Amino acid sequence: MKTGEMFIGGAWRPSLSGETYATINPATEEESARVAKGDERDVDLAVAAARKAFDSGPWPKLSAAERGRLVWKLGDLIMANLDEMARLESLCTGKTLFDSGKVEIPFAAEVFRYYAGWATKIHGETLALREGAFTFTLRQPIGVVGAIVPWNFPFLLSSWKIAPALAAGNTVVLKPASLTPLTALRFAELCQEAGLPEGVFNVVTGPGGKAGMALVRDPRVDKIAFTGSTEVGKQIMREAAGTLKRLSLELGGKSPNIVFADADMEAAVKGALTGIFYNKGEVCAAGSRLFLEEKVHDEFMSKLTERVKGLKVGDPMDKATRMGPVVSKQQMETVLSYIESGKKEGARLVAGGGRANIGTGKGFFIEPTIFDGVSNKMKIAREEIFGPVLSVIPFKSVEEGIAEGNATTYGLAAAVWTRDVGKALKAARAIRAGTVWVNAYNLFDAALPFGGFKESGFGREMGSAGLDLYTEVKSVWVDLT
Repeated sequence: MKTGEMFIGGAWRPSLSGETYATINPATEEESARVAKGDERDVDLAVAAARKAFDSGPWPKLSAAERGRLVWKLGDLIMANLDEMARLESLCTGKTLFDSGKVEIPFAAEVFRYYAGWATKIHGETLALREGAFTFTLRQPIGVVGAIVPWNFPFLLSSWKIAPALAAGNTVVLKPASLTPLTALRFAELCQEAGLPEGVFNVVTGPGGKAGMALVRDPRVDKIAFTGSTEVGKQIMREAAGTLKRLSLELGGKSPNIVFADADMEAAVKGALTGIFYNKGEVCAAGSRLFLEEKVHDEFMSKLTERVKGLKVGDPMDKATRMGPVVSKQQMETVLSYIESGKKEGARLVAGGGRANIGTGKGFFIEPTIFDGVSNKMKIAREEIFGPVLSVIPFKSVEEGIAEGNATTYGLAAAVWTRDVGKALKAARAIRAGTVWVNAYNLFDAALPFGGFKESGFGREMGSAGLDLYTEVKSVWVDLT
């Protein structure tokens, strides 16, 4: 894989400044690669290449079937290079090789295959409005798409943007998170191998404050697809206002995981663990607020604290590991500061609470941490921590559980656990979130839309709704009189 260079206009090139920076393995704190440090000038070149490829290149003019075949081929190439892609993802993020290789990279490949099938099914409609007129709509690609992705699921969240954008006939400039660019660069090589025309897909690596915001401000970019923090999402909205470009924003979350007294306790305990400790809690939809009906609180906590002891924290490349390090030293310090805040606010620490000492003592490892006796007013219950920290909040009634679950500025995801179908549907309708799982957590499919309410953003990725983000509707009126 090429490092120290970016992929622009179908060619590999260093940053115009000549600068590079190191990516760090969060498990060892050692340098894993050197990457080109792009800035506004490199973004300018990438956008120019994408603009040219859209305005005068072959990509938008290809038949839908041809585009679909190429997008499908990308899915095949991802799977053909699964082991390498998984290794690179784990090397950057600290996620376990199991999560990268068995779950996330295969899911990304499936997203490409899913949207490959949609390429031939993008259509408008004919409307019989009046005699003497032929009226219809066209659904056409938006143009140049700027995709800005976070460090927690670098390639998977890239696929949610790139695949529908390409299937619809757009061109793309991808700005991966500066901490985790390696799978994006390897994917660019796969795009070359697949035979994508030059300029259709471009990668600019570097800091988001320079490269990312340059992409947002550029008037030649027609749409920004962003996943990241709510704070940065708001900044993007402000910067994009100058050009009124299309936006889709998948932002932060503080998702409620609500367990009613009639739930299957074993299943709910497993779901609570998955909800917060999958990917070290670095998940926008993490079930970071666990609401327990008081009748089952003690029983549930006994089972939960016992199960958390079995979570092996360690080397993400070890197949036995179930939780690796958080992504960076800065993120580790942020998470630890929240843990200290929880202690000071009076929450009761029942598991974890500090750095995990693994091997040589190197690496950004944090113990799986659980606070009980939390209230929604506490900082650890209000703010997105993005780490393996669970806040447990008791409640007395169905109405209280739903109300407390909704008592957040976020609205990305939620879960309810109950054997009562009526109660489940009542809760699912009442909870203000883009996804509500019933008796499950963290289940996704390429065909099912995902996105947020409130300050968790707007727009839906995946499913047919995800394709809508990358097309414009044009009305055509032909006067036949």
